[in-house]
Amino acid sequence: MDTSQKKVLITGAAGFLGSHLCDRFIKEGCYVIGMDNLITGSMKNIEHLFPKENFEFYFHDVTKFVHIPGKLDYILHFASPASPIDYLKIPIQTLKVGSLGTHNLLGLAKEKKSRFLIASTSEIYGDPNIHPQSEEYWGNVNPIGPRGVYDEAKRFMEAITMAYHTFHGLDTRIARIFNTYGPRMRLNDGRALPAFIGQAIRGEDITVFGDGSQTRSFCYVDDQVEGIYRLLMCDYNLPINIGNPDEITIKEFAEEIIKLTGTNQKIVYKPLPTDDPQQRQPDITKAREILGWEPKVSRAEGLKITYEYFKNVIKNN
Repeated sequence: MDTSQKKVLITGAAGFLGSHLCDRFIKEGCYVIGMDNLITGSMKNIEHLFPKENFEFYFHDVTKFVHIPGKLDYILHFASPASPIDYLKIPIQTLKVGSLGTHNLLGLAKEKKSRFLIASTSEIYGDPNIHPQSEEYWGNVNPIGPRGVYDEAKRFMEAITMAYHTFHGLDTRIARIFNTYGPRMRLNDGRALPAFIGQAIRGEDITVFGDGSQTRSFCYVDDQVEGIYRLLMCDYNLPINIGNPDEITIKEFAEEIIKLTGTNQKIVYKPLPTDDPQQRQPDITKAREILGWEPKVSRAEGLKITYEYFKNVIKNN
């Protein structure tokens, strides 16, 4: 490889966000090493990259020791189950990838003098008592509830990353990622958007948990990737929210999906899962001021692209 070429390790590379990040860094001319143990990721997300000279893939679990030969300019740690279905099914692995995995990768970053970025999450705010959520808010999280395995894993990730920054002087970044959607999401991952579209395509009733008054804010994947890239390239070490502040209730969102798909489903209501957040909306003041970033893709536009993607997935399966 060209010695002047930037070399980047992306963990969780076969996942939804990780695979889009691989695309972006290859487009930027970087040499990309994708790493994944495929516990929730899919090779289909990255198979188009295998013919490229500046991409290689390591099948590896980051909770085990991680070795990469040669220089390494950037490490982006995106390995983690990210949907309730996954982290409720594999709670121990979720905790381990956030703790042991992050520790291993921070050690690698320290050895290689790499810039290190973690994928944190809006879930560190829990079921928030303030709205919208700014980076100064410490959150309202139940550490022993069913969602605690994910929320606390991510909170630990932030804590150990900041400890390496302050104690070892490591060059670190923390992206607090809010709900993101787009092609390569899994239809069965339990989140509202793929669940609603899948149900609409199959002609099933749309399942809303609770009364549907809880809110979410959906960011299209291209916008999210742009925000993450800008964060990596800036000189800011504290957490930054990256998400779309355009808030909508889940009931309104279900109605949008029914309209988008041209189907005639009913909305059926089921009990709200334990500790499900009632409100979710990012305050992106810092992202605007520090990164010069804000979302560009409207929900209508992003949903149209995502719907076409899911239609093809269902047709080809």
